[in-house]
Amino acid sequence: MAYLRRAATALILIMQLFTLSNAHNITKILAKDPEFSTFNHYLSATHLADEINRRQTITVLAVDNSAMNSILSKGYSLYTIRNILSLHVLVDYFGAKKLHQITDGSTSTASMFQSTGSATGTSGYVNITDIKGGKVAFGVQEDDSRLTAHYVKSIFEKAYNISVLHISQVLTSPEAEAPTASPSDLILTTILEKQGCKAFSDMLKSTGADKTFQDTVDGGLTVFCPSDSAVGKFAPKFKALSAANKTALVLYHGMPVYQSLQMLRSGNGAVNTLATEGNNKFDFTVQNDGEDVTLETDVVTAKIMGTLKDQEPLIIYKVDKVLLPREIYKAVKAAAPAPKSSKHKPKNAEADGPSADAPGDDDGEVADDKNGAIYVMMVSRSSVFVSAIVWLCFGVWLM
Repeated sequence: MAYLRRAATALILIMQLFTLSNAHNITKILAKDPEFSTFNHYLSATHLADEINRRQTITVLAVDNSAMNSILSKGYSLYTIRNILSLHVLVDYFGAKKLHQITDGSTSTASMFQSTGSATGTSGYVNITDIKGGKVAFGVQEDDSRLTAHYVKSIFEKAYNISVLHISQVLTSPEAEAPTASPSDLILTTILEKQGCKAFSDMLKSTGADKTFQDTVDGGLTVFCPSDSAVGKFAPKFKALSAANKTALVLYHGMPVYQSLQMLRSGNGAVNTLATEGNNKFDFTVQNDGEDVTLETDVVTAKIMGTLKDQEPLIIYKVDKVLLPREIYKAVKAAAPAPKSSKHKPKNAEADGPSADAPGDDDGEVADDKNGAIYVMMVSRSSVFVSAIVWLCFGVWLM
């Protein structure tokens, strides 16, 4: 029994270490050195810090306060600064040792500016070259292959997870410096129409829901846009809905938070929507299987087909079906046999009001939001697994 207790203790410690092994916080890492305070501030202000912390393999090329002045003095908007700093976040691991072991002395790697689709061609790639004298230089690949910055020192490294390196100058390019509109300046319906979602855009405008979507952008917005063909097939049913249900159904296609594809793939769970209000849940479940992400409403299951726009805090996905909330349409269940005496069948399964065909209270509880805000409830598979192992070990310890 003593052996089992020791084994359980060891397992608990191992699982705790496993849980923390991939966690990093770029803000805390840089906060230890005041000379990077400006760079650190703008990583947070542009939301790049959140994206860095979500990724498991990353390299951050930090510049000191004096180097940051070279771009701040030009009066760029916050969104242009985000593009420039995105060039300093490499989506691969480069520790100090690896910098001097580059095959053939030079390599090119994608930055976050490239991986998010903000850059065209290969303008979001960064060239890393091990030059003579033990120095390593960096430059934006399409900026005439100029190596404009050099490696100064390593700030923080966790092997193959995160590396934070100090470089001498800001990496930039004409494309990164190009004026960038803020999300609130982007007209959502115009973007949808240009990306093959004109039919859904028309639904937004016809119900007046476009204002709700647009007003939500700055605080974070995820849009699931059905293709024009999917909306076309659904059009007759949509026309038959009441005005209130038309608006609710359209709002059901938006989440009032930014959820990147990586975030959606990292966990399963129920999510609230722009239609969620009081007792009207209007939620659906995000499910992922490898690279595939589906949205389950209890009425239909839609699949994410691709990303149309990703400019945090706004992201737009294309889905293959119109999302049908169970609050308007009956959930897919084994229907009870209809009475034989009935001579008439309902024309459709649509309700005129939000609660008419709503499921019973035992179908689920509304997520408790103490701040009265709508938010996302995502459950990480790994967290559940770790918790289960820890509690199992604790039970063995008590035996």
